[in-house]
Amino acid sequence: MIHYLYADQLSTYPKLRDGMFRDRALQFKNRLGWEVEVDANGKECDDYDALNPLYVIWENTDGTHGGSMRFLPTTGPTMVNDHFNELSDGVHIESPLIWECTRFCLAPNAPAGTATALMLGGSEVGVNFHLSHAVGVFDERMVRIYSRLGWGPVIMGTQGEGRDAISLGFWEYSKEIREKMYEKSGISAAQSAQWFNRAFGTPSAQVGGAEKSLTFAM
Repeated sequence: MIHYLYADQLSTYPKLRDGMFRDRALQFKNRLGWEVEVDANGKECDDYDALNPLYVIWENTDGTHGGSMRFLPTTGPTMVNDHFNELSDGVHIESPLIWECTRFCLAPNAPAGTATALMLGGSEVGVNFHLSHAVGVFDERMVRIYSRLGWGPVIMGTQGEGRDAISLGFWEYSKEIREKMYEKSGISAAQSAQWFNRAFGTPSAQVGGAEKSLTFAM
């Protein structure tokens, strides 16, 4: 199932929390060789995890972490502005309608379909919070993955070549994309709505959820 959790809610799900940070270490440090900090407990966290971001997390049937990604509004600190400004030719990306998505992570034993389920979760965030786009920086391998998942970004800038290339991209939110993610993931609209409403309440309260995340992330 999909969970939508702010950082200050992760303590309610310690198994998911610890699994997410450990799997991030395995993916980004061990497998990809990124320069990320891993603590003595084998967990990868950074300064942006301290800003109370919103996490979209896939929980396996045994309660373990299957995959996750992290959202922060661009009205506050973001990786794209703080570390990858050159990919946007120095343009500062800031809008209450654009959120940054980072740390797209899959557990080593993630079931088939986990990545698509996460993309569905991301589309639910965008549509229900009335956002226009997500923005993110990704490496060359993710271009093929996003294309296969059926929701690729519009690439705005790239540096490097081959496997070392990194790009800045925007994903447009729409109900049509969300419908496509229902079909791709095999998760029904009713089931997806149930998971989302469990986290944020009725649709009338969802804009308040967006305002909450904007406030906490500042």
